[in-house]
Amino acid sequence: MPTRLLALLRGINVGGNNIIKMADLKACFEAMGFTNVVTYIQSGNVLFDAEDADTKLLTSAIEQRLSEQFAYASRIVLITQEKLLRIIQQAPDGFGVYPETYRYDVIFLRPPVSAAEALSKIKTKEGVDFVKPGEGVLYFSRLSSKSSQSHMTKMIGTAIYKEMTIRNWNTTTKLSKM
Repeated sequence: MPTRLLALLRGINVGGNNIIKMADLKACFEAMGFTNVVTYIQSGNVLFDAEDADTKLLTSAIEQRLSEQFAYASRIVLITQEKLLRIIQQAPDGFGVYPETYRYDVIFLRPPVSAAEALSKIKTKEGVDFVKPGEGVLYFSRLSSKSSQSHMTKMIGTAIYKEMTIRNWNTTTKLSKM
């Protein structure tokens, strides 16, 4: 029985860099032998079924193929649909509940980076940023009224940033239902 997986590509279709059409991305995954391939929005979210659920081997194979086909240094986070559901279910109490007050993001981590390791390297602005560790993720929220003071953008220049990809809470929950 095939396993439903989610590939979260990092660094595509951002600021005019690494432009990949979703139809081309879907065709690439289908050419790799995956079935029931669906893309969601332009930020590089690909749901698909695979006979082999070894995420470490699949990650390597997918990154290599994407790098070759689209001429960029591909880095992805690959998780099962089952794990995505756990990530949503295990969100901290109140996470995602007040979208008029907070911006909510899930920071997906590339193994072997742990949530504890990532958390130790991320700085937050007291009274603005709130972060909690989860299973291979960090749950990050920030006050909308003070989002310009958030330290989230300061992550971009750090070494750990290359080991993560970020999706907002709405995208994360939508992907779990697809």
